[in-house]
Amino acid sequence: MRKLSDLDYLRLHGIRKFGYNLGQFFCSIPGWFAHKFKNLWKKIKAFFIWIYKDIIDTFNTVVHGSWKTKVSCIIMGFGSIAYGQVVRGILFFLFEAVFIAYMILTGGYWLSKFGTLGTVSGGNVIQEIIVGGEKYETQVWVDGDNSFKILLYGLLTIMFIIAFIYTWRLNIKQCGKCEKIIASGKKVKSGKDDMKSLLDDQFHKTLLALPIGGIVMFTVLPIIFMILVAFTNYDSYYNGYSNLFTWVGLDNFNALFEFGEGSSKLSVAFGEILSWTLIWAFFATFTNYFLGMFVAIMINKKGIKIKKFWRTVLVVTIAVPQFISLLYISNMLAPNGIVNGILMNLGWIDKAIPFWTDGTLAKVMIIIINIWIGIPYLMLIATGILMNIPQDLYESARIDGANVWQQYTRITLPYMLFVTGPYLLTSFINNINNFNVIYLLTKGRPNMTFAVEGNTPGETDLLITWLFKMTAENAGTANYKLASVIGIMIFIVCAVLSLIVYNIMPSNKNEEDFS
Repeated sequence: MRKLSDLDYLRLHGIRKFGYNLGQFFCSIPGWFAHKFKNLWKKIKAFFIWIYKDIIDTFNTVVHGSWKTKVSCIIMGFGSIAYGQVVRGILFFLFEAVFIAYMILTGGYWLSKFGTLGTVSGGNVIQEIIVGGEKYETQVWVDGDNSFKILLYGLLTIMFIIAFIYTWRLNIKQCGKCEKIIASGKKVKSGKDDMKSLLDDQFHKTLLALPIGGIVMFTVLPIIFMILVAFTNYDSYYNGYSNLFTWVGLDNFNALFEFGEGSSKLSVAFGEILSWTLIWAFFATFTNYFLGMFVAIMINKKGIKIKKFWRTVLVVTIAVPQFISLLYISNMLAPNGIVNGILMNLGWIDKAIPFWTDGTLAKVMIIIINIWIGIPYLMLIATGILMNIPQDLYESARIDGANVWQQYTRITLPYMLFVTGPYLLTSFINNINNFNVIYLLTKGRPNMTFAVEGNTPGETDLLITWLFKMTAENAGTANYKLASVIGIMIFIVCAVLSLIVYNIMPSNKNEEDFS
């Protein structure tokens, strides 16, 4: 798309200017992605360069260090103790002892099984028992390998090894630092000094230690585990104990992206659900945003009476728990619900309106109902912002001949976007993962005309509700591998869209204009 000069751009009016800006935005997306990937590659390259330099630096510390440092390569903490940092040295030594004990007792076993995820399946075997001198045959369950445990504990073992390598590096680095301090004629900090430091200038490390540990255990570990599951055939049949699951590489991803002629049912369902997820997120976010802003502007307009009453009427929808409202509306619009019953009794319709049984109509109704639920929240947010916009700006604009639309686009909207930009972004991402509205209203129905590996996707399903149905609705047909792949896709979609939207938000681009 040809870029216009400033003069030609100023000559555009109304919708043409909007269309030009929209076209420029979409044309800039490929270049933006290229720039981001270029920067990403630079960061990845810089990371590996840093690792290489750190390895060389650690190696030089060992080679050129004293005998105490060299011993510390085998007995962690020896150098720290020798240099007077007893507490630190003992902690290094205990960590090494725990690591060695863990690897000997159990870690080595899990790591040896990690490549295959198990080779011996559990099952019933016939065994002979003797009762009263007579032999009987009976079935006895014999435990075999457990692929789920192997994957989990194997991952924990790998993370423990990484933690050990990092701690070993710190042990060597500390010895090198102590040597430099002694060479300069200064005194090495004792364990008492370290404790004081952790409660004073290094107190932030003390405070962050527990949260970081919790993030690693309860966030990072489950995410990595989920990613690894996507490369296996883990489902209700290959459950990990009676039937072991194994690594399958990129097979699950290939099945999900078989578009074009001869596409699989899975790829067709994924394409339709992904497109509806993005459409839903767009309309659910921006209809609520602009209509909520419009309602706030109308209520705050001079001449509007009983403003508190109108605000109260809208806020009532917030007072009622959302799941109650959604379930009530779902039943009202059912084929045998109140709405269809009244219309048929009045003779206005001959048969029930397919609010939830027609895919297109169901999607429209979901968006409309979401507007009814979401507008009050945006109205309250917008009201607070509108009341803080200097009225002098509007007075100056009116003096300069600006009409209502120009005042809105040049004053109101920029302020709103600047203040609510982060909220708009989080709202968009939340709508991508909006489980409640979809599941409580339709449960993803109406169903598509085909099943995907034992599970039938729905026309109104979002990626998140489809994932839920794959894993929790029917344990007998649970498909954890595909659910994991879909989870990864949700993360990628949210991450990409978050980066794009964040970079075009006024609060990020034009912060200095509002300072």
